[in-house]
Amino acid sequence: MFLMKVMNYCRQQEIVTDREGLPDGIRRLLELAEIVQEQEAAKPTTDAPSFLARVGTVSTDSFFSLSEMLHFLGDVTLTFVKLVRMRARYRTADLLLIVQECGPQALPIVTLISFLMGAILAFVGAVQLRQFGAQIYVADLVAIAVVRDMGAMMTGIIMAGRTGAAFAAKLGTMKVTQEIDALSTLGFSPLEFLVLPRVIALCLMMPLLCLYSDLMGILGGAAVGLGMLDLSWTTYYHQTINAITLTALFGGIFKGVTYGVLIALSGCLRGMQCGGSASAVGEAATSAVVTSIVLIVTACGVLSVVFYIIGV
Repeated sequence: MFLMKVMNYCRQQEIVTDREGLPDGIRRLLELAEIVQEQEAAKPTTDAPSFLARVGTVSTDSFFSLSEMLHFLGDVTLTFVKLVRMRARYRTADLLLIVQECGPQALPIVTLISFLMGAILAFVGAVQLRQFGAQIYVADLVAIAVVRDMGAMMTGIIMAGRTGAAFAAKLGTMKVTQEIDALSTLGFSPLEFLVLPRVIALCLMMPLLCLYSDLMGILGGAAVGLGMLDLSWTTYYHQTINAITLTALFGGIFKGVTYGVLIALSGCLRGMQCGGSASAVGEAATSAVVTSIVLIVTACGVLSVVFYIIGV
């Protein structure tokens, strides 16, 4: 490196250099270094891209991301067609294991969050309704809010942070270790073998988790109603039963199933899109959680408008 700097300086100053006194190995290294010139494209650039360039880059990335998403949805749809025709290939043991991970193992966190959510709703409602002497309607407020929207939404957000991220991390790790490529080489479809059981498991467990979340939310509201408002169990029970309708109950369950599909697809999509490095696995998990939550909130708004239009 020192000799290269000296020779470059001499070349700039138009000074003739004599290499005859150098050892043969040094001369060969110098000749090799002069042959392999630095490429202009390899030089780091310090110029920040312009605003239009950034807009173009974001637009192009969004287009390709949307294209990959639509392609993935199309492949998943064809896989479900194979499932209906009893031609999809997946391991039943894997499906049962994923069902256990999505269902029973998620009960503790669902219990805690749902109970606290019901208690918070009851406390907020009690503070306002007590001013008018209508604290008895806290039971109606909690029951309607939990059964129609909050139970399914909170369960979806919990599963997005817990199960959706796990799906993305596991599939991303398999992508990094080339296990998915090995499945394709052996003639197994990764969508049938990996994605399909996860979507089925989450769709099966989300309605049950939503019902359990509704129960825990109502119990949380009852704890506040009985402890803070001095309501009796009989009064709170009858108010809750009168407020809940089958239409609202099944509407909340339908929302839960929709959220489950969105979470499973988001997690599997980000996992299949994972890069080849270890840091890409964390990025895939983060992206899966963000995508799932955005889709859940969007779907909640759309379904609420649709249910209002059709009178549900």
